[in-house]
Amino acid sequence: MLNPAFILRRLSTILAVAIVTLTLMAATSGILIAFYYQPSAGAAYDSLQAIDQTVPYGWLVHTLHNLSGNLVIVAGLIQIFVMFLGERFRRSWLTAWVSGILFTLSAIGLSWTAIILNWNQIGFWRLKIELGTIEAIPFIGAALREILTGGMVGSLTVAHMYTLHSYVVSLAAVGLSIVHLAGLVFQEREMQAEIPGVQPESQEHEAIAQPTSGAEASI
Repeated sequence: MLNPAFILRRLSTILAVAIVTLTLMAATSGILIAFYYQPSAGAAYDSLQAIDQTVPYGWLVHTLHNLSGNLVIVAGLIQIFVMFLGERFRRSWLTAWVSGILFTLSAIGLSWTAIILNWNQIGFWRLKIELGTIEAIPFIGAALREILTGGMVGSLTVAHMYTLHSYVVSLAAVGLSIVHLAGLVFQEREMQAEIPGVQPESQEHEAIAQPTSGAEASI
């Protein structure tokens, strides 16, 4: 019978692979969209409409970008829950924990920075409301709002959000997803080496390659 902890560890590794796959899918489709997207208040909406309606397979790339961006947030949240259930909060799992949490935050950040990029009414008013919340942050709220918007919500705001979305948060998400998977795989091997009776693969090959003594050979 399989150990539940073993199943959860395997599930977290599978989720990490899915996270890397979805992140790369979102990044690749985002690069393709960037060939036609125009980050300005007057052209953002029209350029996305052109991508969906006139660019060959543009609607498919746009749909994959949105779908992978949403699914990766769900996968990141499930991953944290599975790692908690699998008791992956040992000190040796620090890299996997920190990278997993930071990745989930960066995935949410990608979704947030994209709310104004299509320049529609929903995104515009949602950003206006959330900017009020940001401005209420003590000491840095007003400065942070100024950095994000460039003074008022308009073309400069779209350009700033597009830069954060495409060149800052997305690169961080790709890097964190890879670090997270590498951390899980490395620590899984380390954990297997600690199990009594289980030798690392390299030691098993060495044991097989060792010649037998004369007494053992005569037997």
